[in-house]
Order: sequence, then C-alpha cells, then structure tokens
Amino acid sequence: MNKLPKISDSEWEIMKIVWSKDEVTSNEIIESLSGKQQWKSTTIKSLISRLLNKEAIGFRKNGKEYVYYSLISEEECIKEESQSFLKRVFNGSLNDMILNLVKSEELTNEDINELRDILNEKLDVEDK
Repeated sequence: MNKLPKISDSEWEIMKIVWSKDEVTSNEIIESLSGKQQWKSTTIKSLISRLLNKEAIGFRKNGKEYVYYSLISEEECIKEESQSFLKRVFNGSLNDMILNLVKSEELTNEDINELRDILNEKLDVEDK
C-alpha cells in the first residue's frame, strides 16, 4: 500500500489492540476496550468495519468468527501521524516542536540525559 489511510482517534484505539497481537477477534477487541472506553459493541464493530474499508486491517474467517490482522505497520502510522502533527501545529519545524515540549514539560535528569544521548548519536551519524 502506497498511501497510509487517515485513521481517526477512535480507530487508533482499535489499531493499538490489533497491533499488540498478531490476530484478534472482534470479541477480544471489545473485551480489551471494556475497561477503557464506554463504547457499545456495535460502535466497536462499526470502527472495525471502517478500518476494513480503509484497508488498515484485513480479516480471515475462522469458523463463525472473523479474525483481524493489521495491513499497515504501527511504526509507519506513528511516523505519518507525527509528520502530519508537525506540519499542522508547528509549520513543519521540528526544532520549534522540541523547544516547545522541552520548555513546557517537567524533565527529569534521566529524560535530559536520554535526549542528550539521542542528539549526540544523531551528531555522530551525521559527522560520518
């Protein structure tokens, strides 16, 4: 698939469950969401149907049950969604986003050291 489908916030909740397992039934999805969301099973099945139509998930029939699996990777979707967010909110400026997050969030020394390590690794790769 060339272009990733646009996935709504509600659909993301379904995709997280699908990504966490190789294959999952609608009953397993409903059960997984029962403590987190107040959605009726019909709502969840509608979201599953939308994801099927968008070709984000596929299915196979196993007896009377449908077993769902992801057709798109979580990593690809996170990357696409991150880039979309960056363009929409920060006019594509990664620097502005990082500065905003660093200034507005409380960072532990461990967080700062991890950020420093990531930036140093990036410098090392670009210097080679």
